[in-house]
Amino acid sequence: MISRQISLTASIISQSSLCKTVVVILEHRFASTPDGAIWTATTNAYYFWQRYLEVFDQVRVVARVQPVDSVPANWQRVDGDRVSFAAVPYYIGPMQYLLRSRQVKRVVQEAVEPTDAVILRVGSQIASCIEPKLRAVHHPYAVEVVADPYDVFAPGSVRHPLRSFFRWFFPQRLRHQCAGACAAAYVTKQALQARYPCSHYSVGISDVDISEDFLVLTPRRFDQEARTLNLIFVGTLAQLYKAPNILINAVASCVQAGIDLKLTMVGDGKHRKELEAQALALGLGDRVCFRGQLSAGKTVTAALDQADLFVLPSYQEGLPRAMVEAMARALPCIGSTVGGIPELLPPEDMVLPGDVGALANKIREVVTNPERMAQMSARNLEKAKEYRDEVLREQRIEFYLYVREKTEAWINQRL
Repeated sequence: MISRQISLTASIISQSSLCKTVVVILEHRFASTPDGAIWTATTNAYYFWQRYLEVFDQVRVVARVQPVDSVPANWQRVDGDRVSFAAVPYYIGPMQYLLRSRQVKRVVQEAVEPTDAVILRVGSQIASCIEPKLRAVHHPYAVEVVADPYDVFAPGSVRHPLRSFFRWFFPQRLRHQCAGACAAAYVTKQALQARYPCSHYSVGISDVDISEDFLVLTPRRFDQEARTLNLIFVGTLAQLYKAPNILINAVASCVQAGIDLKLTMVGDGKHRKELEAQALALGLGDRVCFRGQLSAGKTVTAALDQADLFVLPSYQEGLPRAMVEAMARALPCIGSTVGGIPELLPPEDMVLPGDVGALANKIREVVTNPERMAQMSARNLEKAKEYRDEVLREQRIEFYLYVREKTEAWINQRL
């Protein structure tokens, strides 16, 4: 009943509103083919933007787009009916951004019209190109806080000579952006709110939504027979803030202690070759499989279903989508005590980030105890149900309605 009322309210506002478009600015990198189509290898495909279209008539996405001749067959289309793009010149890293900063700022600022609602998915360098201009004219904007730069630049997570400066600067900027927002949606229930408060309307809503058909029906069972246990890691290898190097070292420690393990690494990036070399140097050549980047959907689901234990020892997280998806497939999970992970896992299933010995000990504790793994499976499956789309949808709609209402009020003041 509540859901129908919210949808009806959104429909009525949509028909009469001066604010029909929401501009969403984010850091995700996309690709464009010569026919003008926009593609993604992982998240933020077309279905993701449908959540905004429940309240707004149009979505204009502002993000980096790299022109390519073609994309792999398993990539997903992003643009479509009522979802368009303002393509930001493509760059990777601070130096490339500095070389293109004037072009980037021009595209981002021209993408926002006076009658648009604006949502910044932060932390984001691109969002910082428009936020000062919005403040200058008192144009309201909302933030969706999806990552924590303080942890992104933690020791060991990023190799850069200015890492310490970035760890001070970017959290300061994010606090400033959240303080000036008319509304904030955090992907965590408490963690990000504590560091980056918004004094106005705020809510904790994960941007992970699990469909009913993705949830398995029953927890897993684990037998007592000795066999090779399969671990899985899902995360970017473009930086080391998911700590794949720490995980490989921990697996090596377990194998040396006589634990029969294999590890599947799902993800890609510039550190892949050095991680492959690390695995070989540790004698894990036949025990660590690098799958590369897998598209969301059946391919990732199959990889999760073939695993026995999901491990994500990150230095930083918002609320990790990959972990929630693993939990929805009833996988036991080990994580680190950062970001929103403590909102997903109990203390006994976590370790401090960067501690190889603690992670190796935790893996050994878990994989040598089938009963514990079964209990973890059952608990994780129940926890994942909290992230079903039907549970989160109404909260999102209320948030978008509030953003639209505040934008409408500002527009009316200017008329």
